[in-house]
Amino acid sequence: MTREQYILATQQNSLPRTEHPQFYPVGIYGWRKRCLYFFVLLLLVTMIVNLAMTIWILKVMNFTVDGMGNLRVTKKGIRLEGISEFLLPLYVKEIHSRKDSPLVLQSDRNVTVNARNHMGQLTGQLTVGADAVEAQCKRFEVRASDSGKVLFSADEDEIVIGADRLKVTGTEGAVFGHSVETPHIRAEPSQDLRLESPTRSLVMEAPRGVQVNAAAGDLKATCRKELHLQSTEGEIFLNADTIRLGNLPMGSFSSSSSSFSSSSSPSSSAPRQTIYELCACPNGKLYLSPAGAGSTCQSSSNICLWS
Repeated sequence: MTREQYILATQQNSLPRTEHPQFYPVGIYGWRKRCLYFFVLLLLVTMIVNLAMTIWILKVMNFTVDGMGNLRVTKKGIRLEGISEFLLPLYVKEIHSRKDSPLVLQSDRNVTVNARNHMGQLTGQLTVGADAVEAQCKRFEVRASDSGKVLFSADEDEIVIGADRLKVTGTEGAVFGHSVETPHIRAEPSQDLRLESPTRSLVMEAPRGVQVNAAAGDLKATCRKELHLQSTEGEIFLNADTIRLGNLPMGSFSSSSSSFSSSSSPSSSAPRQTIYELCACPNGKLYLSPAGAGSTCQSSSNICLWS
């Protein structure tokens, strides 16, 4: 027997001999396997629900290649169709509607449009509220849509009305607290023009004259105290077929005393006169005097004192 055979024979005899060999299984078994399957199933259900919700949201919101819902992204900008609601500030360069529909901005409280400069400072503001419409800017203008003519403009210095006709339809008319400068004032056809100052004086002045013309009606000037017609360099010219001065005092002529006595009508003793003279006193007052022999306005100084 060789040396190698002897060593091999002795090693086989020294190894323990077992009747039933042991096997060790490889893998996950028992409750670990059940938990793993449960988590895999739960993950699968969650993925299916998420996919279904994503498809439902895409369908409801109407997502397309061009945009979402009523929002369309075009080459010219963003287009909104229907009613849109913005919860946060909107910054845009231009807003316009379609050619066949108006643009409506609606809010539960008010609508405010702000304009700012490059530094973020507020330069203009337009607020449309339930009680009033307010505009804060350096100059406010209203222009015609066709010609671009300025119809109304207002700033800190003046207010300009550029319309051809200013029409006031209120029952109380127009009230001016200070002076008014205008070349022409007229009423509507078949309507009366009335210039009135209830508690103060009414003054009309012009460097080259004031012309008051009533083409188809009467001209009335009424005051409580005194009416002054004054011409500094020229004359006051009354040109009419008939000039009537009512409620003037009338004097009576007596042949016995050759003097005048003031009365509202000629006395019964004096002869009735059909022709009267219009006399003026040095203080400017006028009165009527019956014409007679030697009856002149210069000799009736007592009538001037009475009147």
